[in-house]
Amino acid sequence: VQLQAFGGGLVQAGGSLRLSCAASGFTLDYYAIGWFRQAPGKEREGVSSISTSGISTYYADSVKGRFTISRDNAKNTAYLQMDSPKPEDTAVYYCAAARTYTGNYYPLLKLNPPTTESRYYWGQGTLVTVSS
Repeated sequence: VQLQAFGGGLVQAGGSLRLSCAASGFTLDYYAIGWFRQAPGKEREGVSSISTSGISTYYADSVKGRFTISRDNAKNTAYLQMDSPKPEDTAVYYCAAARTYTGNYYPLLKLNPPTTESRYYWGQGTLVTVSS
């Protein structure tokens, strides 16, 4: 059972990059999904989240209008499309999946890390470096 984040790399400012978050050993259908990042010397911050149905999405103000979160439950995968990235987007990006008995874990949707009040998984980080 694991969650795997991948797709990071070096991208030029103004370019584009797509991160993927793939689950194995469990089904993402009933999990809210969030993307977080941590830059060197900074605290981890929430970037974006998506509800189980994919209808509701949330973004940090710093990425709103540039990043797009989506999910494909048939592929058991979520994505973070990064368009027009900036050097300040350089960070290790992590995905998290969390659920309660009824499905969506709302603190995650509000870009808060999951806690033990949910069932959750973290993916390993993937490094994104944006060059100027």
